[in-house]
Amino acid sequence: MPFLDTRQEIRQFLTSRRARVTPEQAGLRTYGNGPRRFPGLRREEVALLAGVSIAYYTKLERGDTSGVSETVLEALARALRLDEAAVLRGEAGRNPYDRDLSDLVGELSTRSEEFRTRWARHDVRYHDTGKKRFHHPVVGDLEVAFEVMTFVADPHLTMFAFTAEPGSKSEEALRLLASWTATLHETDSPTLTDR
Repeated sequence: MPFLDTRQEIRQFLTSRRARVTPEQAGLRTYGNGPRRFPGLRREEVALLAGVSIAYYTKLERGDTSGVSETVLEALARALRLDEAAVLRGEAGRNPYDRDLSDLVGELSTRSEEFRTRWARHDVRYHDTGKKRFHHPVVGDLEVAFEVMTFVADPHLTMFAFTAEPGSKSEEALRLLASWTATLHETDSPTLTDR
């Protein structure tokens, strides 16, 4: 049964992504005056953009990904204008029989209507900036801005930078934590003495 579910997920994902990209966004010319029966790109347009045959793309869209190469997946991602946001969805696609991942998606779906709706719509967004809220047992609530940076030399490595707004309570709390940590470090480390 998981095999059928995976094929259905792949079909739904590819058709939903194809529907959200217009020929104009993809840099394709359109001919004729009438409206399209299907919103977004046609199968043959996706195949053209990805550099694969129409038959091969149709096979993929039907959920048959046996033997598909990383190169073809990358070409499809470019054609469908995907970014690195589909991380959870990407992992689910790479490891469709991963029990822990299936359990995680199932738990998130049962606990969050928002997650369930977004997962079903296949909507993904990449959050490379934003705000995070934390609660620290010593200094209390903190709010920091974050920015995600990917290394050009190795796109699999990512660095997160967190900063507090200057003059805010969060900045004050972070300074207090830094001095507290430095004090703890000084008392724990051996001192150097002159001889």
